[in-house]
Amino acid sequence: MQLKIDLPDNLSLSETTIRTELAIGLFQQKTLLIEQAAQLIAIDVNDFYQILVDRNILTPPSNPDDDPDELILAHLRISLQEVKESKVKPASELWDNIND
Repeated sequence: MQLKIDLPDNLSLSETTIRTELAIGLFQQKTLLIEQAAQLIAIDVNDFYQILVDRNILTPPSNPDDDPDELILAHLRISLQEVKESKVKPASELWDNIND
């Protein structure tokens, strides 16, 4: 499904900015999960999380060594999706080419 929005000609926003604002809004409305919102603007989920923290939408954990719950859940969902799509490597190949 494609969404078409008519914007004023004198609006000086880039497509990336518009996509970012849309992703943030849809995340805040709980329409998109954090990883889906990050995918909408083609950035890593960790980078999108940082945008949300910078805007005070999400609060980082009090201990900087702790991973935020939102990111743990996002990475688990991403990993499960990769398993479903057979996009995982066998454990025996995990360390191949590590020194390259």
